[in-house]
Amino acid sequence: MADAPDTAPEAIEDAYLSPPVQRAARLLRHIAEGDPVINMARTARALDINRTTLLRLLRTLEAERFIESRGEGRGWKVGLGLIGMAAQAFFSEDLVQTAVPVVARLADAVGLSAHLGVLDGVEVVYVVRRTPEHGRFVSNIRVGSRLPAHAAVMGRVILAHLPPERVRQLFAGTAMPASTAHTPVTPEQLRERLDADRAAGLAWSDGFYEAGITSVAAAVFDAAGAPVAALNVSGQTAIFDGPARRERIGRAVADAADEISRRLGWAGPARPRNTTNLEVVA
Repeated sequence: MADAPDTAPEAIEDAYLSPPVQRAARLLRHIAEGDPVINMARTARALDINRTTLLRLLRTLEAERFIESRGEGRGWKVGLGLIGMAAQAFFSEDLVQTAVPVVARLADAVGLSAHLGVLDGVEVVYVVRRTPEHGRFVSNIRVGSRLPAHAAVMGRVILAHLPPERVRQLFAGTAMPASTAHTPVTPEQLRERLDADRAAGLAWSDGFYEAGITSVAAAVFDAAGAPVAALNVSGQTAIFDGPARRERIGRAVADAADEISRRLGWAGPARPRNTTNLEVVA
């Protein structure tokens, strides 16, 4: 009796793949990477599917809250259902488990809301939020919230420590909408802003993203020295008044980020810190 022909491992694996699930996953990834699917024909071509299939996938993902309509013909964005699942996954990882007690202590120490965020494409996703027991201002940001990385301090400070070529690739062909007059909206402006943040060791915002709100962020590094997250505190600008107060808050954020990084295995040198940096790059 002849031996049965060998079956390649790839073929065995492929036999168990589900093409509809693959198409849905590619569509989700496509939306997360910046295509809101305004032009149905173009997206269908990019994903190599027909428009009817694309429409069915969109409606199904919307029904499962994996995507949400932007309204008024502006396409779709990643939805809270998927964000919540991602946030739960992040919580099970060493990064979040390591950071939670440090973030909580930071919030109580400075009397401000403290957050940990990670980069997802051109957005920063909040994965930890802790508020002080006796703070004068408590942010209403939620775990799973997403902000544009080029405009928000946590996104900026992560981008500032990435290789410039990777940052260029991330934003190639991507619009950078302005949140305020201080938001970098061109690659050149973004590069200048990131250079200043990296030199300072902290990213500051005095109403740069939201009027009347000040925030400061520091990068968190892994054992290989890669920026894997950012830590920030935020509150009403009046709470940060005075050089001594700003110095204390900035140093507390930098020290907390260093503590998380070292718990993750980072052994890098002390980072430069301009804890009161207010430079605005137009």
